[in-house]
Amino acid sequence: MRIAFGTDESTELTAEIIGSLATQGHDVAVLADGDSWPDVGRRVGESVAAGSADVGIVCCYTGTGVSIAANKVPGVRAALCGDAETARGARLWNDANVLALSLRLTSSQVAKEILEAFLTTPVDDDERATIDRV
Repeated sequence: MRIAFGTDESTELTAEIIGSLATQGHDVAVLADGDSWPDVGRRVGESVAAGSADVGIVCCYTGTGVSIAANKVPGVRAALCGDAETARGARLWNDANVLALSLRLTSSQVAKEILEAFLTTPVDDDERATIDRV
């Protein structure tokens, strides 16, 4: 899977995420590293909307700013997820294509669980008509 990644701050967690994704065989493009959160969300969102990446992952202190910035890009459905079940629901029911994570609240173990759920959950075909209305 092609994954666009961006963060406004390089941390141990962001390094672990990038390393884990690469180890799993994903093609990870780091589009922003230490840039301002609006630029992080926009760059990753534009990559996903253009089809250069299948999904995006954005990180900032709370995750809220990058989520808002990414959602300003037409075609992006960014979801701020703090647990695996929220990530699963964001994919299943909302066809989220950008995952936003909080650097402050997300532990390494929780990040692994969230990423697994986000990257492996298919969209519910019955929800497609609802998603297309939004």
